[in-house]
Amino acid sequence: MKAYQLVEWQQPPELRDVEVPEPGPGEVLIKVGGAGACHSDLHVMEWPGGVLPYELPFTLGHENAGWIEAVGAGVTGWDPGDAVAVYGPWGCGRCRACRTTLETICERSAEIGAAGGGLGRDGGMAEYMLVPAARLLVALGDLHPRDAAPLSDAALTPYHAIKLALPKLVPGTSVLVIGVGGLGHMAVQLVRAMTPAQVIAMDVDPAKLELAREVGAMATVHSGETAAAEIRELTGGRGSALVLDCVGNDATIALDAKVVQAGGAVMLIGVAGGTLPLTFGTMPFDASITYPYWGSAIELAEVLDLARTGQIHAHVEHFPLEQAAEAYDRMRQGRLRGRAVITPNG
Repeated sequence: MKAYQLVEWQQPPELRDVEVPEPGPGEVLIKVGGAGACHSDLHVMEWPGGVLPYELPFTLGHENAGWIEAVGAGVTGWDPGDAVAVYGPWGCGRCRACRTTLETICERSAEIGAAGGGLGRDGGMAEYMLVPAARLLVALGDLHPRDAAPLSDAALTPYHAIKLALPKLVPGTSVLVIGVGGLGHMAVQLVRAMTPAQVIAMDVDPAKLELAREVGAMATVHSGETAAAEIRELTGGRGSALVLDCVGNDATIALDAKVVQAGGAVMLIGVAGGTLPLTFGTMPFDASITYPYWGSAIELAEVLDLARTGQIHAHVEHFPLEQAAEAYDRMRQGRLRGRAVITPNG
């Protein structure tokens, strides 16, 4: 089969011929319907060797959905043809965090090294993907894998972040979403579905601000020198109870500190590598700044419920496996509307 693999650090991935894996005891083979292309993949490609505890080569794609092709010995409750989303972070499955399905903070992550399929182990940018344990599957129901794949990260990550801040999001509050890309356009919808808060979206691209308004943003702000003042005015001078920063560079983090309200929360979802010198007075009193990471398998099931009831919808552009490089190029150039999804099986 064909697989889009990272072969060398700081070099473009390659489309290679690899063997179709056979599921062993407890494992499940997935026929991939969709694999989301995530901006964090670009950082993985560009980091030098030794920064990440991953062995090369491995197949990219950590945001996956498809159909069960075959199951290994001991797997029960799943049948060939079942449509599933793959929970992305793969922990040990035994520690306290993993037993609550929050494998993102697995207590044995340092021993495991690889973070999951597409992150050190073979992911979904191939015709088939081997999932090491059935606990990592969540039923899709009538959702199609080609469109549902981004829900496993682009929706799950902001969903987890919003849940952490839910007590703050009462009527009369505002949420600022910075960056209306794959995660940001889902974040706007999730805030609308989960809270009574006003949603404000900010981006440098007018087309992405238009998308934000289409999916539920009540106000939009063009990124620039006047953005902080505009956001303050839109929030009645109070600032935002929650800032969902889907970019995370120096400029956006500096803005986060200016526009979050006292007692509010900043969630740094984007991994652009920005920093914030934190001293007394940098942020309003009682405001917090957090790096949320993905979410739990239970939360993924909740996200899928929101999608099944039509409360959220991923805007996707489909690319065949042979055009995976083009999808990433367009992502670098900021020319995607929503999320790019690679479809290895058409």
